[in-house]
Amino acid sequence: MAAASAVDYKTPRSWLVLSAFLVVVIGVGALIGTQTSPGTWYQNLEKPPFNPPNWVFGPVWFTLYAMIAVAGWRIFMIDASSTAMKLWFAQMVVNWTWSPVFFIGEMLWLALAVILIMIALIIGFIVSAGKLDKLAAWLFVPYAAWVGFATLLNASLAILN
Repeated sequence: MAAASAVDYKTPRSWLVLSAFLVVVIGVGALIGTQTSPGTWYQNLEKPPFNPPNWVFGPVWFTLYAMIAVAGWRIFMIDASSTAMKLWFAQMVVNWTWSPVFFIGEMLWLALAVILIMIALIIGFIVSAGKLDKLAAWLFVPYAAWVGFATLLNASLAILN
């Protein structure tokens, strides 16, 4: 399918779809974040020296979720049934699964398995989306970098605890 043109992204339908992507991605992410915020269990874990302060995670995830939503919207507008879109949905489900597994389940090793699946899906999306829309693919690069860092952090926490 041909890439969407700039005009395609400026239609009322397109703005409605973008709004839906933003509301769902940021909204579900915020809901999960408020229900799985780090508690006493997490505070008592032995942490690696590169562990960021808790206040960093909210602004980073808000920004990343906005970029994830825009990337998903752009691919959806080009081809809602594409492999890239399927990978986008899959990584979103896995993304939303990680926090409950880690913070509620307190299962560091299972969370590591989840995040490894997530990074694979993110990379798959970048590769697949790059064939349809370069900007959508590039919007996922900071997300891949952050999840790569989070994978290292998750592995370190699992090993240390």
